[in-house]
Amino acid sequence: MITKNFRLASLALPVAVACALLTGCATKTPSLYQWDGYQPQVYEYFKAQKGAEDQIAALETAREKITAKNGALPPGFRAHLGTLYASVGKGAEARQQLTEEKAQFPESSAFMDFLLSKLQ
Repeated sequence: MITKNFRLASLALPVAVACALLTGCATKTPSLYQWDGYQPQVYEYFKAQKGAEDQIAALETAREKITAKNGALPPGFRAHLGTLYASVGKGAEARQQLTEEKAQFPESSAFMDFLLSKLQ
């Protein structure tokens, strides 16, 4: 019985060391998109806690941070910004954002075309 416990105990240490080494070698996969402040702004938009101008300013700041890091804006970022611009009467800025969203994410073309048609 003592020999069996000794064998288990002698195996536990090498296994624990191997696990620790393998865990330490793991690398974190970088995120495809940089979300810097986008999700909280969408949440606040739906809760109507901030005005459109405040949300535009926050998203523009987030966009500057993301592009400064050579990061990619997430899907919907430009579309949301475009709808905010449209809500305050800035049609040219709204059109630019919706067109950029459509170019970056072609799968959104039908919806972006619909939103663009509402600007005219």
